[in-house]
Amino acid sequence: MLSTALSLGLVGLDAHLVQVEVEVGRGPSCFHLVGLADASVREARVRIRSALNLHKIDINEQVLTVSLSPADVRKGGSAFDLAMAVAILAALGKVPEEPLERTVWLGELALSGELRAVRGVLPALASAKRLGFTRAVIPAGNGSEGAVVAGLDVRVAGSLGDVLEHLTGKKPLPPATRSRVEAVRFGQECDLADVRGQPAARRALEIAAAGGHNMLMMGPPGAGKTMLARRLPSILPPLTSEEALETSAIHSVAGTLATNVGLMSERPFRAPHHTATAAALAGGGLPIRPGEIALAHNGCLFLDELLEFGRAAIEALRQPLEDGVVTICRARERAIFPARTLMIAAVNPCPCGYGGSSRCICKADRIAAYRARLSGPLLDRIDIQMSLPPTRVVDLMGEASGETSKVVRARVLAAREMQAQRVARGETVSIINAALTSREIQRTICLDAHGEALLRSAVERLGMSARGHAKALRLARTIADLDRSTAVKAPHIAEALQLRALDRAPRAIEAVRAS
Repeated sequence: MLSTALSLGLVGLDAHLVQVEVEVGRGPSCFHLVGLADASVREARVRIRSALNLHKIDINEQVLTVSLSPADVRKGGSAFDLAMAVAILAALGKVPEEPLERTVWLGELALSGELRAVRGVLPALASAKRLGFTRAVIPAGNGSEGAVVAGLDVRVAGSLGDVLEHLTGKKPLPPATRSRVEAVRFGQECDLADVRGQPAARRALEIAAAGGHNMLMMGPPGAGKTMLARRLPSILPPLTSEEALETSAIHSVAGTLATNVGLMSERPFRAPHHTATAAALAGGGLPIRPGEIALAHNGCLFLDELLEFGRAAIEALRQPLEDGVVTICRARERAIFPARTLMIAAVNPCPCGYGGSSRCICKADRIAAYRARLSGPLLDRIDIQMSLPPTRVVDLMGEASGETSKVVRARVLAAREMQAQRVARGETVSIINAALTSREIQRTICLDAHGEALLRSAVERLGMSARGHAKALRLARTIADLDRSTAVKAPHIAEALQLRALDRAPRAIEAVRAS
């Protein structure tokens, strides 16, 4: 007898339909599995046999042939267990085949018949809805993810026994529900008011949050680089529903989505160690998993001690910073993950960390070699580049007098609202200034004579590239938004140029400022 069940396989965030066909014949016990399956799928025969035996369904005198099609697409993971099990039950005549139609089956079977949670349920069900499916059965542990997908009848099961009762009409499976919702805790753990001194860095952090601009901080140990970076999430806007769905889908594929949480409510903050490889940052493996850059999508990626990362890992940042996506290519697969992350990087001025002070023991050639690890093309892709001075003793001894995250976040929200209004009016498509295209820059930024002369002087004297010129304009647009100004004026241009002066000659910078 032949029966069929349907499941979904994932390549990145994209799901493809997998048809599970089962044929049962008489003969010596045998379990054939075909369809380009990896080890985790092939091992399903052991889990399925044990789970069926516990429900007194003997397949020892059966020849089972299981085909996963399309046969030329690699199948990985344990999510096909449930689809194979129900197709076998239907082929054996233990359950009717009609309930299997137009239903997606996802889940891993334990030897005891328990149905365990699997990765990628959220993007898989979203794809199932787009493919026209109306029903899905998933593990109870993935119930919160399943409840997020509207317009799809998602049922949850705790074991194969629950599925058997559902298919035979004895007890229907309950619908998926969200068991809890995470509370948003902006600024409760890390508040910008904790930072002592560093007013220029606080201002740069506000600009970065308002326009979604990447930021590089160079300063000696103890200047407050890590402290500032960890307080960035406290001044960012809350996740929109669309952003929450995108971010949760990525974490679902990676297996980092918290149990019983359907949607993430806080922007992710990722801080990988400097020993992370290029694959750990960009993603990879078989099956392809998202890396730290994609996991920080719609949130923050903090790279402390950036120059201590491997060269390949540093250069892996180029495409994501420019395009907002990570593209991973393999011989048989190609996955694209969104990676619109706000990157904050921290570096020391020299190997010993105290460059520019009497404590520095590094020679000039050693400092040059150390800074050369950060290539010009990558540095050009970082919007804000600033140098932090050592924190003054008077700032450390006195009481904290800086603004709280709540106050700064209010200004950031107001600036983001101006950007949203430009999108609503059709002036831009990009929802943040850091993503403005060349045409959108021309449409939204009209400089006066003084501002145009200042920018032209900077391009000529500082040797700015075309990308640097565009990033300076985007920064100026954000500064104007924080100033509640519809026009970009000369002071906005001047401040933007100062924020991109880390890799410029000091004398040239002073010349531009004086002009």
